[in-house]
Amino acid sequence: MHKQAISSDQAPQAVGAYSQAVKAGGLVFLSGQIPLDPATGEMVAGDVAAQARRVLDNLAAVLAAAGCTFDQVVKATIYLTDMADFAVVNQVYGERFAGEVKPARATVAVAALPRGAKVEIDLIATAV
Repeated sequence: MHKQAISSDQAPQAVGAYSQAVKAGGLVFLSGQIPLDPATGEMVAGDVAAQARRVLDNLAAVLAAAGCTFDQVVKATIYLTDMADFAVVNQVYGERFAGEVKPARATVAVAALPRGAKVEIDLIATAV
């Protein structure tokens, strides 16, 4: 199977042995994004809503680099360090997924995320 790395300079660069996204088999697999400002490499200031917005902005940039939009997302996984943040993150998330058919999704509580992030999201989208 042919696979292609996808990257965007409008999202934080990969800092390990992974790609921002990989296109393979008619799908685009986006690595998890945390709320890093791609211009500075620093965590965004603010609450979990601000963090979730930055995460989704980062994911939008990687989707765009793959020729995709949020409308093509079929699966999302949200990682939260505190399930008390679920409602706030869900509201911010819902602003990006306004289409009739929402992606399948899982939300998982984790002990910690890189750089002290409160939220991380990864996606799978259909390729164009």
